[in-house]
Amino acid sequence: MKKATATIYHDTLRPKEDGTCSVKIKVTFNRKRKYFSTGVDLTPDDFDKVFYGKRKTKDQKAIKTKVEYFEKKAEDVIDKLKVFSFDIFKEHFLEQRNVNDSVSFAFDRYIENLKLDGRIGTAVSYECAKVSIEKFKKDLTFADVTPLFLKKYEKWMLKQNNSISTVGIYLRSLRAVYNAQNIDKSIYPFGVGKNKYTIPTSKNKKKALNIKELGKIVNYKAKSGSKEEMAKDYWIFLYMCNGMNVKDFCLLKWKDINGNMLTYQRAKTKRSQRESKLISVALKKESLDVIKKWGQHSIDKEAFIFPHLSKNPSPEEIRKVSQQLTETINLFMKRIAKKVGIDKNVTTYFARHSFATVLKRSGAKIEMISELLGHSNVGVTENYLDSFENDQIQKETDVLTSMFKKAN
Repeated sequence: MKKATATIYHDTLRPKEDGTCSVKIKVTFNRKRKYFSTGVDLTPDDFDKVFYGKRKTKDQKAIKTKVEYFEKKAEDVIDKLKVFSFDIFKEHFLEQRNVNDSVSFAFDRYIENLKLDGRIGTAVSYECAKVSIEKFKKDLTFADVTPLFLKKYEKWMLKQNNSISTVGIYLRSLRAVYNAQNIDKSIYPFGVGKNKYTIPTSKNKKKALNIKELGKIVNYKAKSGSKEEMAKDYWIFLYMCNGMNVKDFCLLKWKDINGNMLTYQRAKTKRSQRESKLISVALKKESLDVIKKWGQHSIDKEAFIFPHLSKNPSPEEIRKVSQQLTETINLFMKRIAKKVGIDKNVTTYFARHSFATVLKRSGAKIEMISELLGHSNVGVTENYLDSFENDQIQKETDVLTSMFKKAN
């Protein structure tokens, strides 16, 4: 039986913006190759100096030692495996290479698990966070992650014209990876108070339409059978169905419908909650009309209602299709909003925020709205709720002037 081999590989085919290329460990078995990051990036000239130069600096020697360490570890893993497979090798190699307390390697492991769970979008977000943090400080270890480091990173990110929202997203990713490690809690850097770093949060910009604006969209006449009509109908369906997101829309199956009720579980929370939390939707005539017009009718209860996904879609396909459909809906909804005189950048988010806000203004309890949205707690729901309309404020505060009217 042929034995797998491990060699150092400089990925010059995928140069980064700064001209450096990743140094990887190439594992070959039965003519198949897979590559594993070492966390080292070098220009072609620096690579030659580090591995083939006769006179090396102290830093170059350290880099060479680090990369060769991973090459040796890969060879050791191969030698210990009685039966080789890339999946088993990957599991053992990632365990072995994490001995240096490397944040980069911990991110890789976390990202790999996200991909295995089918959480492709989240994995991409964590990958962006990893790249950003590596750009700020290479070879970062968990011992380096202190409140002072986090403050410096935040300041650096803002100087790079990143939003405070992006800073928060990346640092929450770092915190999640940090929490997955077995590190002494006494040096935990995140939190509130003295000697702690609080991850910044941006104020959620309200994205709700009022009743008058919703009426303009509903009454807009799009060309029959056009993409514009489809986008409008889909947006109204999302609004009517508890502010459903596009990914869940694509995943709806005929088995989810029972009479005039639709029951489904948000894809976003399937793996984050131990108990399956189902969302119940009251299907109104308008929602049923959209299903009748655009749905692909089938006697197979496992078939998708809307014709956008293949029968057994991969996580990558689900993400790609839902993103493309979201872009299509947003494109046409922005055009429709402009045509009917709505001065707002209407997107699918507006459907969700508008659903929550309209219910709030009708007098519905926040607890019920939270349940219908599928939120984990009421606090999350409150961020969706827009401020009351000016005319409603005027009406409700008329009581303040009632005594003057009586006096007259």
